[in-house]
This record gives sequence, C-alpha cells and structure tokens, in this order.
Amino acid sequence: MEIKRIGSQPSGKGPDDWFTGAVRMDPLFQASAPARVGGTLVTFEPGARTAWHTHPLGQTLIVTSGCGWVQREGGHVEEIHPGDVVWFPPYEKHWHGATPTVAMTHIAIQEKLDEKAVEWMEKVSDDQYRK
Repeated sequence: MEIKRIGSQPSGKGPDDWFTGAVRMDPLFQASAPARVGGTLVTFEPGARTAWHTHPLGQTLIVTSGCGWVQREGGHVEEIHPGDVVWFPPYEKHWHGATPTVAMTHIAIQEKLDEKAVEWMEKVSDDQYRK
C-alpha cells in the first residue's frame, strides 16, 4: 500500500508547449509497472486550454469545479460542468480547457503504452477556441 499525502507532491505550471494560458498541474498518482495508469488534477484559468493531442489508450476527465469546454477533431465544442465525466477513445484527437470567463478543474486519467501516455500536437488557435 502507498499513501500520497496532500502537499507531498509539488504543483507545477503547465508547459507552454502543451498549453495556452495559465494552467496548474497537481500530480495525483502514477502507478508502478506493470500497472500503467496515472492521474493529475489540472486547473485552467479562464481562456486556458490544452493543445490538440491524443492518448494511445484513451483518457478520462472528471470535472471537479468550474465550467469548461472539450472538443474532438471534427466535432462541436461541448460545455462541461462539475460531476461530468468525459471519455476520449484511444487516438481521438481532442483538446480541453476553461471557458473564456470561468476557470475549470478536472482530474485527467490516462494509461501509458510503451511508456507514452500522450502525443502533443499543434496548439488550438484563438479562432478554433472561440467557435
């Protein structure tokens, strides 16, 4: 058994290559092999969002506060709220973040395949974000 105590893992800034705007990442867990699941609490300030990306084994988001947007490639922007659970299937290109006026926090859960959990792509443009 392992217990991760609150405050034992430092918060970090979301890397500029992966995000637009102010994003804080709080690591929650990363299972040891042979397990491959990990989770992070991610907080997006208003207007902040991920770049387009995919996950080899999919991703689950659990919205914990605020109001956010999610979009899969070719789909419409969908609004998400606390308690909503979003599933992106493996290799589905997508992005997620806060709305322009309200911050959003979610727990992001994904698994690694061959030691890789995400493939980052181009940033979401302001025009794409505002659609």
